[in-house]
Amino acid sequence: MSRCSSGVASTARGPVRMADGDRRRALAIAATADTRPLAWRRACKEAVGVAAWLVALMALAQPLDAASPSPRYGFGRPATPQEIAGWDIDVRPDGRGLPEGRGSVAEGQVVYDAKCASCHGTFGESNDYMAIAGGVGTLASDQPIRTTGSKLNHATTLFDYIRRAMPFNAPQSLTSDEVYALTAYVLHLNDILPADASLDRMSILAVRMPNRDGFTTNHGLMARNGKPDTANVACMKDCGPEARVASRIPDYARDSHGDLAGQTRTLASAEPRSGPVPRQAAARSPADLAKQSACMACHAVTSKLVGPSFREVAAKYASDAGAAARLAGKIRDGSVGTWGVVPMPAQPQLQESDALALARWVLAGAVP
Repeated sequence: MSRCSSGVASTARGPVRMADGDRRRALAIAATADTRPLAWRRACKEAVGVAAWLVALMALAQPLDAASPSPRYGFGRPATPQEIAGWDIDVRPDGRGLPEGRGSVAEGQVVYDAKCASCHGTFGESNDYMAIAGGVGTLASDQPIRTTGSKLNHATTLFDYIRRAMPFNAPQSLTSDEVYALTAYVLHLNDILPADASLDRMSILAVRMPNRDGFTTNHGLMARNGKPDTANVACMKDCGPEARVASRIPDYARDSHGDLAGQTRTLASAEPRSGPVPRQAAARSPADLAKQSACMACHAVTSKLVGPSFREVAAKYASDAGAAARLAGKIRDGSVGTWGVVPMPAQPQLQESDALALARWVLAGAVP
């Protein structure tokens, strides 16, 4: 067999063997050549061309050597199952994600009065925060009232939000029984459940919310008669002289939570932890403690936000020797009335020593 009709060729990845059909095609081309040297060389050249083209395609189709390392970016590590479980807490309308547990309306009222009423009002009417009761049946009217009871289409959405984000000052601190109980109580405040009702992972799926069929996508964000947010056509040319960034956030809500960048934790170490992960790492300073406890969501050092600035508090109690102990008590127990009608939520998860250190830091001028 001539070299131009061989069934094996070499590439940068090693020898590649041609399939039998491809090899026969190359051999047939070579076999038709005239015995004269020139004709033979032309036929051989054509056969080699066909073979080379096929070999190139086969080489591209071959997988990389299994031993070669996969591309890496040089940072991070795979998340552990425990870390993934900490984030994988979503609850879906079909019940996936619901934990075991049970809670009654009566039990929910006890938890609500202790941890929720200071912000949402005794009957869900709100103390300058979102109202969570009332408004059922008003969404299609000229004066819609959007509350938990009037706008949500599944009770599991309420459970998911309470479990994930409440109470405001200590999210994810509630037990599953407490979340079921609070969900039942809030639904009772909206006349969706009777006073003797209880909820668990099965009965919550049977709750039919008043707005079950009311969710649509033919409206704009925060605009009742606006266009869908995804209706715009991407502009690739002749798009106008400049883009104008607009916002539908109402003026009263702008900057109401202070400097969000200062309230965001930094990246954690990439090294795996040993043992259980604590809910809240020990603060290195009172300033860090204020950020970890969400104090900076309502207070700033020098300017008023939802509550007074820390410097205003320091000035008010500058000559009061017992102010630190009283302020520490208000931090842990919550307070309302001293600086207006907006309540300061309780921080019961704080140790007394931490609350006292935080109070002294505020009264000293909240120096970073």
